[in-house]
Amino acid sequence: MTEDIFLLIFNLLLILLSAEVFTNGVEVFGKRLSLSQAVTGSILAAVGTALPETILPMVAIFLHKGESAHSIGIGAILGAPFMLATLAFLMIGLTVLIAHIFKRRAFTFEVENTTVKRDLMFFLVMYSSGIFLPMFIKQHIIVAFLLVFGYIAYLYVTFKSESSEILHEEKLYLEKIFGKIVPISRFKTFFSLIQVLLALGIMIKGAHGFVSSLQHLSIQFGFDPLLFALLVAPVATELPEKFNSATWTFRGRDTLAMGNVTGAMVFQSTFPVSVGIIFTEWNITGYALLSACLAILAGLIVLGEIFIRKKISPLTLIFSGSFYLLYSVLVILSF
Repeated sequence: MTEDIFLLIFNLLLILLSAEVFTNGVEVFGKRLSLSQAVTGSILAAVGTALPETILPMVAIFLHKGESAHSIGIGAILGAPFMLATLAFLMIGLTVLIAHIFKRRAFTFEVENTTVKRDLMFFLVMYSSGIFLPMFIKQHIIVAFLLVFGYIAYLYVTFKSESSEILHEEKLYLEKIFGKIVPISRFKTFFSLIQVLLALGIMIKGAHGFVSSLQHLSIQFGFDPLLFALLVAPVATELPEKFNSATWTFRGRDTLAMGNVTGAMVFQSTFPVSVGIIFTEWNITGYALLSACLAILAGLIVLGEIFIRKKISPLTLIFSGSFYLLYSVLVILSF
């Protein structure tokens, strides 16, 4: 058991470290291509930081056998949108509050409403379809293709939309480490791609080890693998989004902060869900279904405020994020 716990922590750190390196490379790549905040935040940064929790269920479903592995895969797929719509919102709202207390910023949350509204509408339609349509349509592959097509449509709309340019360019980690030896700054676009590919390879390796350790520990502790994966794995693997969004929020870069989360919500509600629909039984009931409903409700609350008040209040983000605490209490009491 001690070995499994050590390997779990080690592989988790490996995933998070590689995700940070990946995101750094993606942001530099986006800046070099003169992409907007919407594209960089909602697509490049969102997909980059979403890779750990995306790779995790893929590894569980395709590389590990047994019902518990599939349960971990489904739990991770459902847990990602749930954590983003609750815990990530909560962290952003609390960051605004803390920064306001320390007089680092006003108690307001300034975002490009068009970007966030678009992301949330796509998320609500896609995720609701992925959860509820398979209950009525026997040919699950049709639903899966609809979700993939939905994300392609989202990419098109996002690239075509108007948005401000990104304000800052991060320095490549490769440049920080090897800049004095290799002229990385002269070929920054190329080396940013190299950094992205290296980080991706390490991330896949870490995810493979994480799933193995998680599967062993859930059996030893007697936990339901699905619930264990739903509550524990996404909290850890969503750390890149939470950390990046909290940092951006503290600095007042609210559009990037929110876009990183809502863009990841769209991605997580399409490709990973389509894989779960096709390659697992995808029988969503009980606490798994409750997590999906709470994620949808949290998204509806924030979207409703944008339509009604034309803005997002930090208090609304905190309220929506509190659904995670409610869900955790209900799951713990059920054991």
